[in-house]
Amino acid sequence: MTTGSRTRSQEWYKRAQQFLIEGVNSPSRGAAVYSSGPIVLERGRGSHVWDLDGNEYVDFMMSFGALIQGHAHPAIVEVVSKTIAEGSHFAAATSAESDAAERFCRMVPTAEAVRFTNSGSEATMLALRLARAHTGCTKFLKFEGHYHGWYDPYCLNAHSHPLDRLGPRHEPANIPDSAGIANATFGDVIIAPWNDLESLDHILRRHANELAAIITEPIMANMGCILPREGYLEEVGRLAHQAGALFILDEVVTGFRYAPGGCQERYKLRPDLSTFGKALGAGFPVGAVTGRREILERMRWGDGMVLHYGTFNGHRLTMRVIAKNLDLLAANSGAAYKHVFEIGDAAITGLRELFRRKNIAAVVQGYGPMFQIYFTNRDFIFDYRDYCQYADTSKYSRFVHGLLDRGIYMTPSNGLHWIISTAHTIQDVETLLRAADEACAEIA
Repeated sequence: MTTGSRTRSQEWYKRAQQFLIEGVNSPSRGAAVYSSGPIVLERGRGSHVWDLDGNEYVDFMMSFGALIQGHAHPAIVEVVSKTIAEGSHFAAATSAESDAAERFCRMVPTAEAVRFTNSGSEATMLALRLARAHTGCTKFLKFEGHYHGWYDPYCLNAHSHPLDRLGPRHEPANIPDSAGIANATFGDVIIAPWNDLESLDHILRRHANELAAIITEPIMANMGCILPREGYLEEVGRLAHQAGALFILDEVVTGFRYAPGGCQERYKLRPDLSTFGKALGAGFPVGAVTGRREILERMRWGDGMVLHYGTFNGHRLTMRVIAKNLDLLAANSGAAYKHVFEIGDAAITGLRELFRRKNIAAVVQGYGPMFQIYFTNRDFIFDYRDYCQYADTSKYSRFVHGLLDRGIYMTPSNGLHWIISTAHTIQDVETLLRAADEACAEIA
């Protein structure tokens, strides 16, 4: 499936730059990632998308994981059409928000209550505010390479850098991700390397009883797909409580993807608070904070409450979509999860075999519905520092640009990940493997 000319995309991009910075509304969509400018998508159905020039692609990016049901799922389209005809949003109490909340709490094992937000970034902002209010502490610990949204305190060490800038493992350097943030903001942030219990324990001994929370992704999704070492996440939770801190699990990427209850169900974790987004909304903007009711109750109106306003919180249209999405995921004893694991594992196995046959040094990390390819001589990428030192991100970008020319839609950023939706098929995997076989010639 070879793509043709992208003349219209290029014309659109040139015009868009007159009105939009970089011609897009997020740098991950523009020339910072796509070397010749973005491919402008026009429509999607199932696992396929089409650009302005009519080129067809199998989509393995799926809106950075938001489209768990693929594009234009008929049941989602029906709900959207019916709901919007009756009024999309009222900024008032609706039955839609309680219907969505009930399903959410039924599926997530630690959900004693839930508060909906409008994005994953908003959810992690609220989780930190709740943790600070509940513990009376302001400092928190985050891990190198993890991304928890663009709230000021989280904007540290989430981009790759040369190894000599990172500092020692027991005392990592603070590297801001953005200009415009007051230096004082980072005085309350403690950085630790991920997947390294020895360093974490060492750092926590210096900050015992100072922390409001430790926040972590269950799988490091901001550096591709880096899995936790066996028992690591459980020990992070234990160490958090030992230090008097809350354990916050950021499931914005992983939630409703690996199991009905997310990675906390799969890894049998009991976080105090969890955040969700992306797959929860099936393509609609949403976030959620859930966990222990006594912590969430701090948002109840009164003196000393945790403030959380939002005109679009519990957006009626989005809540109806969430309810339908969660029904689809739970149907037939979770058959959707069996499907995405089968398809994803077939893609992973096929890619590993392809690179072995081509004698290309690469690892394919992950399992089931999310994975990433790293061009490296290492057997595994275990953490942020491995990624910064050993992953050949330029080679990966060339490889994906070759796939884009062969009808596979994926971001050339090695720090993101391949996503399998319920709409993907074995035929899509076969198309990917044929394209990858050809693209390998361009990186040999």
